[in-house]
Amino acid sequence: MSAPTMSTYTQSYSIANGTDSCVEDSTLRLPLAIFYSIFFVFGLLGNALALWVFIFVHGKKNSVRVFLINIAMADLLLVACLPFRVVYHSIGNHWALGPVMCKVVGNVFYMNMYISITLLGFISVDRYIKIHRGSSRRLLSSCWSTLVCGTIWTLSITAIIPMIVLSEGNEEKEKCFQYKHRRHAKGKAYFNLVMVVIFWLIFLLLVISYGKIAMKLLEASKKKPDLPNAIKYNRTAKKSFFVLFLFTICFCPYHVFRIFYIHSQITESSCHVKSIMDKTNEVVLLLSTFNSCLDPVMYFLLSASVRKATMRMLGNFFQVQEISGNSSSTELRRASLPQVSSTPRNSISLLITQRCKASPNSYQC
Repeated sequence: MSAPTMSTYTQSYSIANGTDSCVEDSTLRLPLAIFYSIFFVFGLLGNALALWVFIFVHGKKNSVRVFLINIAMADLLLVACLPFRVVYHSIGNHWALGPVMCKVVGNVFYMNMYISITLLGFISVDRYIKIHRGSSRRLLSSCWSTLVCGTIWTLSITAIIPMIVLSEGNEEKEKCFQYKHRRHAKGKAYFNLVMVVIFWLIFLLLVISYGKIAMKLLEASKKKPDLPNAIKYNRTAKKSFFVLFLFTICFCPYHVFRIFYIHSQITESSCHVKSIMDKTNEVVLLLSTFNSCLDPVMYFLLSASVRKATMRMLGNFFQVQEISGNSSSTELRRASLPQVSSTPRNSISLLITQRCKASPNSYQC
């Protein structure tokens, strides 16, 4: 039997004292802090603009608008958690706000991510029913979607309160957002696994709904290409594929890897495996967070009021810049020209001066 190595002693000591040296790595700290800072700025500006348009600009009140308002709210709450991650990674993965605050930030982050995922699923169902069953449009009113959103928020808040209050699993001292062992506290791991299953069910729903929507719209545009709505059908089909593409790029890598990540938490894993799991989880989680910046693009495509308000604001901004630039150039030209009075006396004096330069011997000189 071989003698235990120094790395084995270090790993055993770190686990016994509430820390894990296997996942202590500085290579991702700076990139994570930079990317989370960028996502915070763009996510905050984009979703705040969209929410302002949805609430204060009089647009068409329908079920999709209600869903988009709630997605924007969820994204704003998610990006509100990012400054905590930026500070945490910037100061060397050090958490000074205590374990309870760590649980609050972490659970609020994941809660709003899954609220966005669920609402995107309901949007796909809403659009599918409206296109395939015209007689059911009255059922999908803004009141119906408001009830659905209220139910989702209530269930989500009810679910995370026990996770914050009850101390399932020991938080490492002065650590947060790190790899956690779940061998002796598997309840949270199984809950995360349930959320992964829910995600894949929603993803399957999106694929079926948007696939059928796109096929029906493309079929309608091909059958009657001369109709004015043919081009509109074609554009709507492409928008449907964009929403599915956005959902796939941001969320699928995270939930594919999540299965292996959870398995490593509830089983005995080597130090090397835990290090790989921790680093990969940070990268794929970064992709999921990127969705908060891409959702405003979805609002721009799905909502005419957001498009009009955004284009109006950009138009006013560039118009002001152009007017300001023209005014500055005009003032510059005025300052460079000689100041000549328009009175008759000055005009005669200027004429005499010019004649003297041409004929110095003239009697007028």
